[in-house]
Amino acid sequence: QVQLVESGGGLVQPGGSLRLSCVASGSIFSIKVTGWYRQAPGKQRELVAEITSGGTTNYADSVKGRFTISRDNAKNTVYLQMNSLKPEDTGVYYCKADQLWRKVAWGQGTQVTVSS
Repeated sequence: QVQLVESGGGLVQPGGSLRLSCVASGSIFSIKVTGWYRQAPGKQRELVAEITSGGTTNYADSVKGRFTISRDNAKNTVYLQMNSLKPEDTGVYYCKADQLWRKVAWGQGTQVTVSS
């Protein structure tokens, strides 16, 4: 079992920055891909960015050039650095871990609100 805990959300003005953290515990060895997803009110959850255990990254077109996903293996943590935030980036941000044997774990989510 893998447990994920997100933190770092909050209220920020347009153009501002936030850094989200996702700390993993449990069967960390089984994690293949860690991703950040977001869900805006009335919309489906969507992929924002993901990083493989080997360090390969993938981003949604809407965040390319503004967001950066990274990992610190010593801290079992995946970060999402979000710069040049826009109101449309508002939503609940979730961390997801795709594991061996097709297991999936989700965190509880952290709210990001971009508003003046």
